[in-house]
Amino acid sequence: MKNNQEQIRQSFSKLLTQREVERRTVVFPFDTVASAFEFQEGQLFCIDAMDSLGKVWSFIGMFHNNEEFNNCVSICLHQFPVEKELKANDKITFTKRPLQKNARICKRFKVEIKRKIRLFGQDIWGELTV
Repeated sequence: MKNNQEQIRQSFSKLLTQREVERRTVVFPFDTVASAFEFQEGQLFCIDAMDSLGKVWSFIGMFHNNEEFNNCVSICLHQFPVEKELKANDKITFTKRPLQKNARICKRFKVEIKRKIRLFGQDIWGELTV
C-alpha cells in the first residue's frame, strides 16, 4: 500500500519568457519544485517527460543555490522548444508520474504546453499537440 505522500499528484508550471525559449532552458523558483525532487547543490539530475503525443523527452536539470540564481532549478529542454515551436508566454507544466518497477533513476513526468488564444473576446488556453 502506498503512503499518502506518494499518492499526491505533484506538478509545477510557469509561463515561458523569451529568454528561456531562446536559451532552451526554463528556470523555476526552488519553492515551486522542491516537493518533486531531492536536490544536491551543483548536482545534475535527469527528467523523463512524456508529451501529449506519447513521445518521451529526456531533460537535464540542476539546483542552483547562490545569489545570482536565487535558489532555483534550471531544466535544459534541448530540442523540445524547437520541435514544439514554443513561444514566450506559452505555459509549460510538468506533472509527476509514478515510477514503474525497474525504472531508471530519472524522475518521470508528463509535460504539457498550453498557449493562450483570444476567441470572441475571451482568453482560452489550448494544449499544443505539435
